[in-house]
Amino acid sequence: MRVHRKQGGLTLIGFLIVLSMVIFVAFIGMKIGPIYMEYYSVVSAMNGVASERGSARLSPFDIRVKVLNRLYVSYSAENVKGQHIKLTRASNGVNLRVAYEVRKPVIGNLDVVAKFDRTVKLAN
Repeated sequence: MRVHRKQGGLTLIGFLIVLSMVIFVAFIGMKIGPIYMEYYSVVSAMNGVASERGSARLSPFDIRVKVLNRLYVSYSAENVKGQHIKLTRASNGVNLRVAYEVRKPVIGNLDVVAKFDRTVKLAN
């Protein structure tokens, strides 16, 4: 006795639905990816300035210039400006804080908004 089996698989409509979801996720990734790559450049610039010996004794202007120069060299100075960089004196030393917001259009009137806020302690 022969048993007939139905062939399993993806139909054309199922394939198009899966393909459209993959394309949508890739499109969103292309919009959000550069935002996070810029954030990691900001983190790298902050850590670089914070690890420099004597950076806690520099003036706020000099620290801003150092951070912005590092961002300029890594082509990441698009969203971070001088007013986003703050210095605060605490009991344990001087803290460097960068807080900024990025807003990118995605589709039509829909935007992606990302807020970043990072603080590092400067070296003495």
